[in-house]
Amino acid sequence: MNFSPKKKTSNLLLLIASFAIVSLILWNTNSFFKKFKEEERYKMEIWATAQSEFLSLPVEADPGNLHITIFQNNTSTPMILVNKDGSIKVNNMKGVNISDTTFINKKIRKFKSENHPIFVEYKGENLATLYYGNSEVLNKLKFYPIALLLIIFLFGTVIYFLFKTNKTSEQNKLWAGMAKETAHQIGTPLSSLLGWNELLKSEHINPEITKEFEKDINRLETITDRFSKIGSLPILVEHDIVEETENAYNYLKARSSKLINFSFHTHVDHYPVLLNKALYNWTIENLVKNGIDAMRGKGSINIEIIPNNNNVKILISDTGSGIPKKNFQSIFNPGATTKKRGWGLGLSLVKRIVEEYHNGKIKVLSSSKEGTIMQISLKAKK
Repeated sequence: MNFSPKKKTSNLLLLIASFAIVSLILWNTNSFFKKFKEEERYKMEIWATAQSEFLSLPVEADPGNLHITIFQNNTSTPMILVNKDGSIKVNNMKGVNISDTTFINKKIRKFKSENHPIFVEYKGENLATLYYGNSEVLNKLKFYPIALLLIIFLFGTVIYFLFKTNKTSEQNKLWAGMAKETAHQIGTPLSSLLGWNELLKSEHINPEITKEFEKDINRLETITDRFSKIGSLPILVEHDIVEETENAYNYLKARSSKLINFSFHTHVDHYPVLLNKALYNWTIENLVKNGIDAMRGKGSINIEIIPNNNNVKILISDTGSGIPKKNFQSIFNPGATTKKRGWGLGLSLVKRIVEEYHNGKIKVLSSSKEGTIMQISLKAKK
């Protein structure tokens, strides 16, 4: 798919602008986090200064309103104060048992990893050591950039899938319109051919000639019917998958080169499946023709039908050059082709017919230099 230089430039500018906005938000968040952390450190230093003065006061002295206010205002920062005599005081830590030394030591190690301890000193004497952790607000702010990136990622993903779905819908409408127009265009000369065939019959031409002529007309009618069904939900009717597969097999065998060795195997004589006969036969023909192209017109084609619980598997194998494993999925994408004159629509149509119209599955079962096996899985009629 080609994009104009102007569109490429616009997409690049949009990408750069988005990256710049995200980077600016992250930088601003990081700056705010550092500033908030510095302010929290400053408050803890004030608290430590008040604590040093409080500890240096005589027992009977009044601590004063300023000290009490400083102590009471600090309600968000968890802290552990270890006095020089080894006694411990905790603040803003609910449900903590100070006698649980294992837990206290674990918390002290955690607080030291978050912030440098503050030494509570008075006139050069170390009265206590203050260990404090990040407040709840600071901890939440730490995860804000991650949450922001996640939101941006989810938003971008939604936009991408909306764009992709819209583009796929437009492409589907285009292919459906082209297919229906093709069916319409074929219809006019087809009607003329039917008339000419009837005229030939009336002229008592060799019946074998008109019989073969009729076969090709019927073939054109089948092709027209197939193309007319693209873009609309086809009607599924119960058919014998063995019979329909064998019919497609016989048709292709009769019209293929004698250098192609055809073989057909089935593990069951009859297996009812809800099918659209015209589209299913088209699927088999596409897969067989792809196999013949891969073999360059010489090799073996084998079709095998295997019932498996409530579904049936149809295996189409060839002795072609094989498909690289990395391309097992991409070969079903529209436009994917190795042919110089191919449009890359055959396998994408096959996938749509099998999976969207028949609720089945199709995949490359295996592939190597010795050949490829394609597998179709369809559910049995209940």
